[in-house]
Amino acid sequence: MKIKETTASLETATDVQSQALFSLAKKQQLVLIQFSELTSEEASKITDLIEQLDSYVQNATSQVTAMLNLSALHQLSSIWVKFFSTGAEQLDEILENHRLLWRTGSFDYDLTNSAMIYAIMNNTPDSFYDGGYYQGETALLQHVEQMLEAGADVIEVNGQTTRPGFTEVDPQTEIERTIPLIKQIEQHFPGTNIAIDTYKVPVMEAALEAGVSIINDVNAFTDDPEKLALMAKSDVGLLTMHSSRGHEYHNLTQGMHEFFEQNIHDLTAAGIDFDRIAIDQGVGYSKVVHGTQDYSMIRNVAEFNDLRRPMMVAISRKGFLADLLGLAKDDRLPMTLVTEAAMYLDGGRILRVHDVKETKQLVTLLDQVKNSFWIDGYGIANNL
Repeated sequence: MKIKETTASLETATDVQSQALFSLAKKQQLVLIQFSELTSEEASKITDLIEQLDSYVQNATSQVTAMLNLSALHQLSSIWVKFFSTGAEQLDEILENHRLLWRTGSFDYDLTNSAMIYAIMNNTPDSFYDGGYYQGETALLQHVEQMLEAGADVIEVNGQTTRPGFTEVDPQTEIERTIPLIKQIEQHFPGTNIAIDTYKVPVMEAALEAGVSIINDVNAFTDDPEKLALMAKSDVGLLTMHSSRGHEYHNLTQGMHEFFEQNIHDLTAAGIDFDRIAIDQGVGYSKVVHGTQDYSMIRNVAEFNDLRRPMMVAISRKGFLADLLGLAKDDRLPMTLVTEAAMYLDGGRILRVHDVKETKQLVTLLDQVKNSFWIDGYGIANNL
């Protein structure tokens, strides 16, 4: 038995059907696989399994061709050895080629089929949602503890808001707001993955010295050569954000894609490992605040799956929910969860949130639904 992926063959084909299918495969993370040198019994069994995985399959007796999404492929790989004595390594190799990994210091995340919960811990008086909510070391640490117990994978410390119309604070003020808190989190909750949201080099330097594993930069790290050199010498994860506050696009999705392609190229050319990079569309950072561009970015998540980098979903309680639905900031959680669910199902993998418990429930439910397949007749009802 031979098993190989043939998705790339669609790209080189000249007919419109193949080109359209290849475009769809990139966006929906579909994999075209060919099973060959099969007995008729093997072909029949493979066909039956793939049909029960609700995936397209064509049986040509000694050869079977199938197209599966990554959830179905993961499921097929996990049960393969129950039915076949060969082929498992080939199938696993195909799956391995599609894994979406993010390395952040000593923490590694496989985000191929699930999301991570990236919790926000603001220590600012003017953040758009929780500015001033948590004041003093005790309140801050109690909130961190609550978020970790609720299932947060990362705690991101912030010392300056970048909301529309924000007032910049100097690096020393930002350091005073963030570095002591980072050290307190490390002391009280050892083993926690801590991030910082900052665009200032002195703050980045202080945060690296304090032991953070992720740096989130709304300026995408390429506005200052010192940042690239600093990141190249470290092993932290990078969250690199697209912003269009200074311009508009003729073609939004194309312009964003070109931005990320160039940005990823610039980061890797500076010596930063590809698997340390994650991307953020920058919802809320449009030239027109809470305009159509933000909703377009909520919709077009799947257009960036071909970049093979985890994408952040950063829409928690943002102001567009007030403009569109008239919701006060304390009433935005239900619609935040709806929007996060839509973006997660399209490929968003890093959920940056204020509400950890509810987001954890969302991810658990959606993972159960999208990864559940019923394999009848073999005594298997497999839930990943």
